[in-house]
Amino acid sequence: MTLLESVPNVSEGRDPGVIESIAQALRQRGRVLDIHSDADHHRSVFTVVAGADDLVGALLEGIARAAELIDLRHHDGIHPRIGASDVVPIVPIGDSGMELARDVALTLGQRVGAELGLPVFLYGTSGGGKRPAFFRHGGPAELQRRIDTGEVRPAFGPARLDPRAGGVLIGARPLLIAFNIDLSTGDLEDANAIALAVRESGGGMPGVQALGLLLRDSGRVQVSLNVIDVSAAPLVEVVGRVRDLAALRGVEVGPSELVGLIPEAAVAPAAALGLPDLPDAKVLERRLYPGSPSTEGTAGE
Repeated sequence: MTLLESVPNVSEGRDPGVIESIAQALRQRGRVLDIHSDADHHRSVFTVVAGADDLVGALLEGIARAAELIDLRHHDGIHPRIGASDVVPIVPIGDSGMELARDVALTLGQRVGAELGLPVFLYGTSGGGKRPAFFRHGGPAELQRRIDTGEVRPAFGPARLDPRAGGVLIGARPLLIAFNIDLSTGDLEDANAIALAVRESGGGMPGVQALGLLLRDSGRVQVSLNVIDVSAAPLVEVVGRVRDLAALRGVEVGPSELVGLIPEAAVAPAAALGLPDLPDAKVLERRLYPGSPSTEGTAGE
């Protein structure tokens, strides 16, 4: 059986009961490898693996549970979003499987639209290469305006965002790494400048997306990264580039944070990534195939 990964990002990061209820829904048909929750982002990221049919079933249950329990009208997290189940990527594991991932994304999108009545927007290789930011810009109200004017149309489901649950972004995409780097000194202006200089769209590193964020509750300033091409931009080099850019501004870099799991190909000594450690439990292949000769040892050594 060919395994696929999904990393649904859900707009709830503060209520343990809601987060666990969504995890239980996902576990009905899938294997949940990791849950990463953040109160400032008000967001949880679940890492789920299963075969194609079970993955569709697991994600449908998880999206339904999130729509039942999350009300975006009372959401105040700093992370951009358009839905309770904001983005649901389907990711092939290994060098093949993208065609299967696309099929699963389309099947899931059709079922979410038909059975849950939520508008579904396709992104990644399922949506002509569009990225989530294309839909999130301006928030749900701006997205609804664009739908009303015909600029954007849901691929499945109604043409109205659900008042409570919004819509869902679904797409097949290659594996990416979500990674945050705190700044010990400096401010949001520094974080934004570093993010602009490191991200591909600002002339920085290929395959890197970045934002500067101020975490209101904790007061931390952060450079939030998505490495969407792990071969073009090795994570250790991305971290090094952020450190260099910070140093040029006289800013000290603090600890890093891995969101979800990291692929074996991106593993580096924990200190080089700014992490306190990097145990096997945070490496995708080591979770999938524990004890195999190629996955013995600890990444943080």
